[in-house]
Amino acid sequence: MTIASTLRLSLYGVALSAISTLGLIGCSNSSTDTAATTENSSAADAEKPAKSIAITQIVEHPSLDDMRRGIIDELADNGYVEGQNLTVNFQSAQGNTATAGQIAKQFAGDNPDAIVAISTPSAQSIVAATTTIPIIYTAVSDPLGAKLINEDGKPFQSNLTGLSSQLPLEPQLDLLQQIKPEMKTIGFVYSPGEANSVSLRDSLKQALPARDLTLLDIPANRPTDIGMATRSLQGRADIIYTSFDNNVASAFEAMTQAANELKLPIVASDEFSVKRGGSCSWR
Repeated sequence: MTIASTLRLSLYGVALSAISTLGLIGCSNSSTDTAATTENSSAADAEKPAKSIAITQIVEHPSLDDMRRGIIDELADNGYVEGQNLTVNFQSAQGNTATAGQIAKQFAGDNPDAIVAISTPSAQSIVAATTTIPIIYTAVSDPLGAKLINEDGKPFQSNLTGLSSQLPLEPQLDLLQQIKPEMKTIGFVYSPGEANSVSLRDSLKQALPARDLTLLDIPANRPTDIGMATRSLQGRADIIYTSFDNNVASAFEAMTQAANELKLPIVASDEFSVKRGGSCSWR
């Protein structure tokens, strides 16, 4: 399955969760309703009660933006169209966790029918802000580490549901070794403030020794640090690996410029990064 397919499934699942949460899914009483339902679908959509959702993401970059568009499109396909019977309040935290907290408090005060949190930092902020408004999260690779679910897999709060975007690590490492069989050290630039990135760093540290590989992890606290952090890999790493880190994604061009200067390939986990200058992505 391609990354694009994984993202599409994630979008579909989150949209259906939102639809269900908003009370937008209904069932016909019998099979004889099918023709009438088809014939009157437009009228039925027009009669649906107006709903409101709030959507937030930690920063705007292609992967997260595509998820947001997919959610809105899926809702429209199910009869809830923005500007008609659906109000969508979208806000980006512009990469700032403090702003994410402010947005969460505002959304809690606005009391929409549901809140969609795209990315780990946004989900954590929303969960801290409300225990009553339904929350749907996505683009969260480690919901357990982010304290969105408990050890038993159940949501941390009764108003919470969502989908993990975690990808299997071993096939990605296989790809790295296919690209550069002689490699010994993998460079990993990440945001230490993102639970998802810290979790991936820890997983890499556990997995690499069995392959006789070493991880060189370089923290970058802000998007403006990404270029310098990448350049610090000079002469120390054989390849660069990155996966769903929002700071990296928002400054990916800075990473690719530095990597090109160092002649280091970048292996990413999403096709958008390839379009922006990455060497390849896992499929």
